[in-house]
Amino acid sequence: MTLRLKSQTILGSLLAFALTLPLATSASAQIEKYVAGTHYIELRAPVNTPDDSKIEVLEAFWYGCSHCFRFEPLVADWESKAGDDVDFRRFPAMWNALMKVHAQIYFTAEAMDAIGAVHEPVFDAINVEGNRLHTEELIGDLFEEHGIARADFEAAFNSFSVRTKVNQAEKRMQDYEIRSTPNMIVNGKYLIATGEAVRTQAEMLEVVDFLVAKERRAMANTGD
Repeated sequence: MTLRLKSQTILGSLLAFALTLPLATSASAQIEKYVAGTHYIELRAPVNTPDDSKIEVLEAFWYGCSHCFRFEPLVADWESKAGDDVDFRRFPAMWNALMKVHAQIYFTAEAMDAIGAVHEPVFDAINVEGNRLHTEELIGDLFEEHGIARADFEAAFNSFSVRTKVNQAEKRMQDYEIRSTPNMIVNGKYLIATGEAVRTQAEMLEVVDFLVAKERRAMANTGD
């Protein structure tokens, strides 16, 4: 091979490397876009999920939280576009007596298959109308306004199964390491909250998508 030809070959190789370098850098940047300890927290101990075949995404919320009230349309839109392999669930956070009552509202509605009927009205009552919904009577009024018989509501609200779910959720607060609302937990492994690194609720959902994709790849590799 002549010196000129050899130089052209080396130059061509360098050019090809230079062209592929931005692509590699871009892929690396995408992988490192969200970092554990900065944009999300890895839970100290993974929490079991109900269905190993799906990726659970949990929204930790409180009906009395104005941030959760504003987040509701965003997370509802996100849920409508989530893949079939995503199992979206809500988790009522609680660290005081009023939050425990509000968690009881959620689990009562869930037990009565009435989330669709009362979930938004509960948010509106507390955050728009100033009704704290802190007594069984006020809560029963709201359920009744939305087509649920008072007797049926009272039976569910005071049932053993609903109270058990409230107590179980209260104990799981430590497992999920929830310190604020709204928080998102992906597959019982990762906690996302807004803060210095994740400044908006929209970006919080972007981190959720990033972690869902991460779990999706891990599940695909496990299946190989």
